[in-house]
Amino acid sequence: MKSPKQPGRFVAIGENIHTTRVVLKKGPRFATEGLQESVRFVAVDGEERLLTIPDSAKVGQDYSGGRIKHVKIAIQMAMGGGRDQETGCSYLASMVRSQELAGADFLDLNVDEISLYRADQEQAMAWLVGFVQANSDLPVSVDSSAVSVIEAGLDACRPENARPLLNSASLERLEALDLVPLHNARVIVTAAGDSSMPEGTEARVENASRIVGEALARGIPESDLFIDPLVFPIAVDGRFGIHVLDTIRKLRREYGSEVHITGGFSNVSFGIPNRTVINKVFLVLALEAGADSGIVDPLNVQIEDLFEIDRSSPTYRLAEDVLMGRDSDCANYIRAWRNKELEPRV
Repeated sequence: MKSPKQPGRFVAIGENIHTTRVVLKKGPRFATEGLQESVRFVAVDGEERLLTIPDSAKVGQDYSGGRIKHVKIAIQMAMGGGRDQETGCSYLASMVRSQELAGADFLDLNVDEISLYRADQEQAMAWLVGFVQANSDLPVSVDSSAVSVIEAGLDACRPENARPLLNSASLERLEALDLVPLHNARVIVTAAGDSSMPEGTEARVENASRIVGEALARGIPESDLFIDPLVFPIAVDGRFGIHVLDTIRKLRREYGSEVHITGGFSNVSFGIPNRTVINKVFLVLALEAGADSGIVDPLNVQIEDLFEIDRSSPTYRLAEDVLMGRDSDCANYIRAWRNKELEPRV
C-alpha cells in the first residue's frame, strides 16, 4: 500500500539557520587535529573547509554533552570581523545554498540563542537577514520568541526581495500581526492560547480560529496565512499526534484551500530514537490530513519521496502506532530499535 495521493504544492520552510542547531561531537562532521576542534563543511565553490570551534564555545551544558552550536559560532564569527569572518560567512553561505538546492521555499532564521541580551538578538537578526538576502533570492522567514527581534528582521528586509514570512503571531502576542501589513509579509499564526498552550484538539481549533479572525480583521488575506496547530513531543503524551492531525482536518474543512496549514512536524519525535523515521511518517499523516506546508529540514525531507513510502512495512507500522497512540510509551518501537529491527529509513 502506497502513501496517499499527492496534494497541491508543498511549501517547505527550511529550518536549519537557527542558533539552536547542533553538530554532535560523535558525528561525522566533527573534526579534531591535535587540540583544535572544528566542524567540517563544503563551501559554495565545492572546497572542503573547517569551521574552527573557538574556546568561548567550549563551555556550558551543550558542549559538555557533546553538542556544538555551529550556526551560533558561524554567525558570531561572521559578525565579529577579524581573521575568522570570512570562514563564518562561507559557512552560512553554504547553509543557504544547500537549502536552495534541496528545494526550500523559505529560509527560516532564528538568532534567539546568540545572546541573552535583546539588543544583541535584534542586531544579529538584522545582520543575518541582510546577509541571507545578499546570498539568495529565496524569501526569509523571520522567527523569534520576541516581537522586537522579528521587527528588526523585517525592517532589514529589502522591498525588492521576495515577500518575507513572519514566524509567528498568536493570541498572546497579537501585536505581531500589526507588523504584517507594514512589511507586506505573510504570517504563521499559531494555536497558542492567550497565556498557555492548548491541551487538545478543540482548544487548538478554537485558538487558531480566533487568531485567524484577528488576522482577517487587520486586512490580511487568507492566502497569506500559515496556520500552525502546534506539534508537541509524542514521547510526553501518546495523544499529541492525534490532536494535531484532527486539528489539521478540522481547520482544512473550516477554511478550505485558501489558507496554508504548516507546523514544526519534527517536534513530534523529540526523545525518541531514529527520529527521521518518526518525522517522515508523521509528515505523511499530516499531508493526508490536509497540511500543505511544513517547517522542515529540506536536506532530510524530500516531499516527493514520501509518496513512495510502503505503508505496509513493519517499520512504517511501528512508527504509525506510536503517532496514533497505539504504542503505549513507544515501547514496541523502542524495543524494535534496540533489537536493530527498524529500517534506518522508510
